[in-house]
Amino acid sequence: MTEHNNVIARFFRTASMIKERELAAVVSSFLFVVVLMSAYYILRPVRDGMASDWTDAEVSWLWTLNFFISTGVVALYGLAVSRFRFRLLVPITYGFFAASFVMFYVLGSYQVERTFIDKAFYVWVSVFSLFHISVFWSFMSELFSKEQAGRLFGVIAAGASVGGLLGPSIPAFFSASLGTDKLMLIASVMLLMTIPLIFYLQSLKLEGHGPQVGGTAMPSPALGGNPFAGFRLFFSNPYLLSIGLFIFLYTGISSFVYFELKNLLSDLTRSERTAVWAQMDLAVNILSISTGLFVTGRLVSKLGMPATIALVPIVICVGLLALAISPLLGVVIALQIVRRAGNYAVTRPAREMLFTRVDRETRFKAKPVIDIVAYRGGDMLMAWLFTGLTQGLGLGLAAVAAVGAGIAALWSLVGIYLGRWFERDDAESTVDATSDSPGRSINEP
Repeated sequence: MTEHNNVIARFFRTASMIKERELAAVVSSFLFVVVLMSAYYILRPVRDGMASDWTDAEVSWLWTLNFFISTGVVALYGLAVSRFRFRLLVPITYGFFAASFVMFYVLGSYQVERTFIDKAFYVWVSVFSLFHISVFWSFMSELFSKEQAGRLFGVIAAGASVGGLLGPSIPAFFSASLGTDKLMLIASVMLLMTIPLIFYLQSLKLEGHGPQVGGTAMPSPALGGNPFAGFRLFFSNPYLLSIGLFIFLYTGISSFVYFELKNLLSDLTRSERTAVWAQMDLAVNILSISTGLFVTGRLVSKLGMPATIALVPIVICVGLLALAISPLLGVVIALQIVRRAGNYAVTRPAREMLFTRVDRETRFKAKPVIDIVAYRGGDMLMAWLFTGLTQGLGLGLAAVAAVGAGIAALWSLVGIYLGRWFERDDAESTVDATSDSPGRSINEP
């Protein structure tokens, strides 16, 4: 190993107690999510900059449409999981999304029914925003064991924050000169760049030089079975339902803060709004990188899963109470930054650790149902709740923040419950995806 590689190895070992044989897999996974999230964060401010042109009711209808489209996409993905060779499943998924954004660029260049194209793009990026990261973490849960996840998922998640730092810097500084449509092409190219990394990680697994050495090799054939099994698994298993409820409550907080920011930024031009959203993304990811690299894995080791997964919900509950007392724009922006940074650095990797205790079918069929359908269902319901509170009842920011604080308190309780379930003895708490109770070994094929 060269001196340069030794420096990298020492850095990652210091950050997350990484072992020598895991280094190539962790670095590759880190780079994978950097590129993936950079592509998303180029698209995100373009999407969010459009929303201020529309009313709360219009956005709520778009979120409702997003829920139904997301449900359909998850069903199609379940079919792909059952039919495609496993080795090709993840790269085909990202290649498909890359092609779709090229299509939006072509449609936008014709300037035909631009409002319709903008709304379609808004919905499709919202589908992509959950789908791409759900597939990534399913892939990671397949690569790494429960023990490895506790040490390594924090540093891998920090790669998402690095991507979140690099990606929005392009629209933040060049959206005016490039135009928003060209950003779609840049994002498409970056999505295609993830495909070689996927094949490399698969080769590490198969050669026995990567994660879970001595375990089962990553399967090549398709998983088979019922393509809609993910929905059945989700609704029949209390462990998975609890994860779904945790995500549902998270969407409540996200929706409330998002709508408030959307309304407060409505007086700016679209390019200015795109730049503001991108600059918030930069702030979020600067804060979350160091936390993910040096803190998350140690939180799980020192505090345990219940305290780790409930930490951010408790902080947000306190922040919303502060917002109810001082309903100011600066407080909303600070809350948004803390909420998202805490989610990326702590809550999301902790939540993904929960899926190391389930079998392969659950990871690739039920997990997208939880990550996408449950999330977008929460978006839809919470968007209409917000619209009802503001446009229906005429509540102001302070009153809405008080409602959000109650949701955050419940969110933290569900997190504690999930953390305790996760930490039960393996013989009692391993989830069997075919039954309502804990069962067989977590990494069985």
